[in-house]
Amino acid sequence: MTDIMLFDGGMGQELVHRAGDKPTPLWSTQVMMDKPGLVADVSRDFFAAGSTVATLNSYAIQRDRLVPVGIEDQFDTLHSMALKEGQDAVAAHGSGRLAGSMGPLAASYRPDIHPSADIAVPLYTEVAQKFVGNVDLIVCETVVSLEHTRCILAGAKTANLPIYCAFSVSDEDGSKLRSGEPVLEAAQIAKDMGVAAVMANCSAPEVIPTALSELAKTSLPFGAYANGFTKISDGFLKDRPTVDALTLRKDFSPDLYADHVMAWVDQGATLIGGCCEVSPAHIAEIAKRLRAAGHTII
Repeated sequence: MTDIMLFDGGMGQELVHRAGDKPTPLWSTQVMMDKPGLVADVSRDFFAAGSTVATLNSYAIQRDRLVPVGIEDQFDTLHSMALKEGQDAVAAHGSGRLAGSMGPLAASYRPDIHPSADIAVPLYTEVAQKFVGNVDLIVCETVVSLEHTRCILAGAKTANLPIYCAFSVSDEDGSKLRSGEPVLEAAQIAKDMGVAAVMANCSAPEVIPTALSELAKTSLPFGAYANGFTKISDGFLKDRPTVDALTLRKDFSPDLYADHVMAWVDQGATLIGGCCEVSPAHIAEIAKRLRAAGHTII
């Protein structure tokens, strides 16, 4: 049948749930600082569930997120911590790829506050350089505008690694980025800038099929990993939010999420995983379904 690359699930939310502490604006970065080894535990559990890619806990390690809490001087240390946790998980499992995660500057889902290219590109470049010689690929995550696409890929390209660009689309219309701009236009920019694959991420699973139909027009490998939130709430779109502002939907069991995923595979998706609220149990169900359908997880 088809070779499917199975990514892990939602590292940040899984960490927050396991830590049991009140979430902070630093999100998964704070948990990694407070509870060393927990990130590796989560990655090991995703590997055991069937994923073949561990995504580093580097999404939120951006200077502009560290400055407001006075820990910008820990930028290098935090990236080293994230890398070690990922490497420990691969070593414990005995196999697996590492993906360096590049999250957005300023805040997730906020094209309105993304910095200009002269500020953004050097900051993305600095993160990309942390991955050189350390990971197998880079995933540019939750990309929400055309300008965001250009800036993050300009930085990521400096690492000379395969780049997977993942776009977060409107929860009402999967053909549009959260900026309202066409996801196909962003995907074409990504293709022109040399990415290896395009994906949709951190969006409602119901709008993913429309996004995939658009991404498929690039002729690049494509895929998706959705979130389990009811919606991206107004409260989360304020300055320095916490995940307390987001609500887990009630219809997000492993079985129901796997139903969505298998429909995406039927559309031609070959890159699959989970975003926020997707647990190892969700990934295990997806792996089981993929194998039962005759697909090969690579």
